[in-house]
Amino acid sequence: MKKFRKVLDGLTTSSPINPGGSPVYGSAAGTPSAAPTPRELDIQETLMSEHFQICKTVRHGFPCQPTALAFDPVQKILAIGSRSGGVRLLGRPGVDCHCQHESGAAVLQLQFLINEGALVTACADDTLHLWNLRQRRPAILHSLKFNRERITFCHLPFQSKWLYVGTERGNTHIVNIESFVLSGYVIMWNKAIELSTKTHPGPVVHLSDSPKDEGKLLIGFESGTIVMWDLRSKRTEFRIYYDEAIHSVSWHHEGRQFMCSHSDGSLSMWHLRNTAKPFQVTFPHGKSQRDGRKESCKPILKVEYKTSRNSEAFVVFSGGLSYDKAGRRPTLTIMHGKAITVLEMDYPIVDFMVLCETPYLNEVQEPYAVVVLLEKDFVVVDLTQSNFPIFENPYPMDIHESPVTCTAYFADCPPDIIPVLYSIGAKHKKTGYSHKEWPVSGGTWTVGSQTYPEIIITGHADGSIKFWDATAITLQMLYKLKTSKVFEKPKSGEMGRSAELVEEDPFAVQMISWCPQSRIFCVVGISAHVILYRFSKHDANTTITSLEVRLQCDTEDVISPSDTENTPCFSDPSGHSPQPQPPSPRSNTPDSVRDSIPCLKVKDRMIRMPPGYQAELVVQLLWVDGEPPQQITSLDLNSAYGLLAFGNCNGLAVVDYLQKSILLCMSTVELYGSADPFQRLTRSPRKNRQSTSDTCMRGLSNFYSDSKKRIRTSYQSLTELSDNQVSLDLERSKSPTSDHVNGHCTSPTSQPCPSGKARVPGGPEGARLARRGPGRPPFRKAQSAACMEVSLPVSSLTEESRENSFSRSRSSSVSSIDRETKEAVTTLQFAESYGRKSDTLPTPCLWVGTSLGMVLIIPVSIPMDEEERQEEPVTVAPTGTVLMLKGSVLRFGFLDCGGALIQNPYEVWRDLHAPEDPDRPRKRKLVNFSPSSSQEACGDGHLAVVCSERQAKVFLMPSQACLYVHNITDSSFVLRADVVSVCNSVCLACFCANGHIMTLSLPSLRPLLDISYLPLTDMRIARTFCFTNGGQALYLCSPTEIQRITYSQEMCDNLQEMLGELFTPIETPEAQNRGFLKGFFGGNAQTFDREELFGEASAGKASRSLAQHIPGQGGMEGMKAAAGGVVGELARARIALDERGQRLGELEDRTAHMMTSAETFSKHAHELMLKCKDKKWYQF
Repeated sequence: MKKFRKVLDGLTTSSPINPGGSPVYGSAAGTPSAAPTPRELDIQETLMSEHFQICKTVRHGFPCQPTALAFDPVQKILAIGSRSGGVRLLGRPGVDCHCQHESGAAVLQLQFLINEGALVTACADDTLHLWNLRQRRPAILHSLKFNRERITFCHLPFQSKWLYVGTERGNTHIVNIESFVLSGYVIMWNKAIELSTKTHPGPVVHLSDSPKDEGKLLIGFESGTIVMWDLRSKRTEFRIYYDEAIHSVSWHHEGRQFMCSHSDGSLSMWHLRNTAKPFQVTFPHGKSQRDGRKESCKPILKVEYKTSRNSEAFVVFSGGLSYDKAGRRPTLTIMHGKAITVLEMDYPIVDFMVLCETPYLNEVQEPYAVVVLLEKDFVVVDLTQSNFPIFENPYPMDIHESPVTCTAYFADCPPDIIPVLYSIGAKHKKTGYSHKEWPVSGGTWTVGSQTYPEIIITGHADGSIKFWDATAITLQMLYKLKTSKVFEKPKSGEMGRSAELVEEDPFAVQMISWCPQSRIFCVVGISAHVILYRFSKHDANTTITSLEVRLQCDTEDVISPSDTENTPCFSDPSGHSPQPQPPSPRSNTPDSVRDSIPCLKVKDRMIRMPPGYQAELVVQLLWVDGEPPQQITSLDLNSAYGLLAFGNCNGLAVVDYLQKSILLCMSTVELYGSADPFQRLTRSPRKNRQSTSDTCMRGLSNFYSDSKKRIRTSYQSLTELSDNQVSLDLERSKSPTSDHVNGHCTSPTSQPCPSGKARVPGGPEGARLARRGPGRPPFRKAQSAACMEVSLPVSSLTEESRENSFSRSRSSSVSSIDRETKEAVTTLQFAESYGRKSDTLPTPCLWVGTSLGMVLIIPVSIPMDEEERQEEPVTVAPTGTVLMLKGSVLRFGFLDCGGALIQNPYEVWRDLHAPEDPDRPRKRKLVNFSPSSSQEACGDGHLAVVCSERQAKVFLMPSQACLYVHNITDSSFVLRADVVSVCNSVCLACFCANGHIMTLSLPSLRPLLDISYLPLTDMRIARTFCFTNGGQALYLCSPTEIQRITYSQEMCDNLQEMLGELFTPIETPEAQNRGFLKGFFGGNAQTFDREELFGEASAGKASRSLAQHIPGQGGMEGMKAAAGGVVGELARARIALDERGQRLGELEDRTAHMMTSAETFSKHAHELMLKCKDKKWYQF
């Protein structure tokens, strides 16, 4: 273990004074002036590079853009394929696995090798893949790439090793699953149809073997042609030519008839005895018109025909509705006898599958459920009950119920918080579900030994908050909170004005802060509001306190270097006392005089609040002089202090939520006082004040993606991501409810706040602005750490885009800064610290980080007595203490002088609405982690870790000496940084815009890990990425899925134990005895040997140019793991064959060696005989 020693005592900072009297901050550490006898700080850092490793753990949520569905009826495992090439495998709760094709091609079809622990996927790049599911991390064993034909349909008969593959040209190929090579047996389309037919039948849309005779293959072509192909005689048994296109075919289990679904919304029934015409044609949803013809209907995309012993057959199909009603929701129709039940779905149906008791197609099917895969949901319908209820889904498939706008991840929570949240949330669960067990129950999963309570919180566009139990790599819904219930619903007359403020989602959650110990919860909304909640197990009738804050900066923040000259414009603001003005009338307020109005109206009446989180306080920013409030960019609360702080690009506000009062409301400039390191000039007279028609609060849709006009060119490193400049068209998201809320991400400090710049109607945006109309002003861009977009360099820039691009060079002195940029408050944290260098004891402080890399420390004076705390005012007095870094400040962390993390003080939770107990009065119980509590050996003081988007520094407090500096990145910028606990130690974890994940040791800031994890960061990932303790992190990898990862080597090693087993050894059910009469009259007396027909001996080899075999990456371990079934027999045979070949080779070598030795011996014996044959016996 390496020991780091630094001289601490006697190290003071002296700031040279410039002629204007303002200190020059060239270095945060300053210049040491006197060094008395130093003492050494001895910190042993235990973290090494070997402790870190990046790997994905588990993915939660609904698969984004699903395309295919499959089910193993014996193993009871479900597979869902997606357009991005992903495959989700689901079993019982806890058995959830995600696989990804490296090509990223869409999955067209999935086929289980039933009860064999293997899966075949057909992708849009015309490649077949064989996955081994007998290991916790499935791997590809084989791939087969078709070169000349496109795959359209696949069929794998039960207990067969030959896969039928239909193509776009109408041909049918046969693939050996064991060797994954093509058979020479091919069914060509021109042989399947009559020679007299002049038109091509179209692609193959259906393949199935007859339940009555496996030697006959039913081939359905898109044009309406159906062919029964005799595999033994290699000829057509019958052909059907139908006028309507075919979408799907389904057999009756006896094999004498089948049903087809067509593009005109009809179902046709065919009998094998008479294939000249269907014996029944029905239009399930088509009404007869006056002329006797059926009205036109939509296509029936899929039909399944299943029989039951104790009731009539089930016919289940999707689509087929008439065109007469526009806007009707997608439906699934269940026909059971004469009863027709239509189930309306919330989203379009991608695929469905009827689950049956038996895997044998020639037996009575006994359907019991229907799995319905929708575009954004997953539903299972119970067929055993007459009202067809749905099963309660045990998987977290509703993460995207409203688009996720922010996330938070808390590991090692208090153990009692999860049961409490679950008990409250269970009271609000929906009812009416099926009482039967969830049918997808395959696999095994056990809770690992190394588990601790974990909670994930997601904020959504509709203002809802969801708490999830994330313990042991699972995800279960605990509790849902709706923040919109705090506000009044806008009246019909006010809809127009509210639409001006925020486009579609005025309650969207932008930021959350949660104290698990005190259970106090705080939410920041897109409409510049902050809501504080307290947790209670009892309902309450209370009123919500509303505070309104005027937070507006009237000066133009034009900044010049402070070493030129200084014009002191601001005095010490310690005595500043904000006086919020009462709101003006709301009705009919013209834009030009709209002032002191919040964006939303809080309910001002008595409200009954159910148990759970109950709103106590709402703080809203106000319109000022016709200008809307800017979005809140930073938030922190501390339950021990009873304080709440938030800031934006205009300034900082501190609220006492115990006394319901505003303690501080200052612009960022006023916080510096005389210690302002920058010279700020007054507003230029040539710039007119921005009119209200040209500015409004930025809506959530613009919060996600901004216009292409502002192109960031300052980070030259982004141009170096590739040799050629990249041109990306950044899509505008009209609403966060759309799928594409990505955008691309750039530094949070690159967000200009053009308060003094008016838009020109005749400019390039003039036409777009005119389309909005006078009542739809454009949205102003807020400078927010959450409002990030990555702009890659564009090859050709217009003159205006160059003028509006954010271009600057970051330096330690911040010498060149864009003239339109305000200084936003980007991060806040309450802590026990030292507000001044002269302080000897730690006191409550608020650490403030800004977008210009400045750190201000604001002491807070809080009465210690509980009664005084409720009555005496809290004093907040900025001292002008300033530290500096390169780039926007992102995170603070505090260590004691032994290198241990200092936890924030907190208040122990108490239920304010619980019945009064005279024996146990409810008093505030505080838990304080003072930095001096563990300072016996090291003396007073603590270490402050400050991380910006470019740099990390460690300061010694109270001397403010900079002990360590590390430039994190020069080619990119940090999006997220957290001080986290890993392996009983502490490190700084960073996620950069170029996709790198880094960890730095503390306090020495020694690099421990630097891995390029993501190729490019988009807006969604940048907005939702977060680290937590225990070496874990998460981000939203798609609009519907949360990806959890670990950067801990220990967790990577233990991951196999935590994952569920997909395959469980189960005996295949035996086929039912058909009986003598059924077997005699039903035919099927011949046994069908596919190996004899399709094997190389009889069918020959397929053309090598038709398909290319690609060995998988599963390796020998995957092959050994697949032992026991069809794939296992192949793996075992190959291993034995290799060993036998090796032994034969060794035997051949030994035989050749023996022959050589024998020849040598014979030669020597012959020479000896010739030499000795004439000698006498006495000559030897």
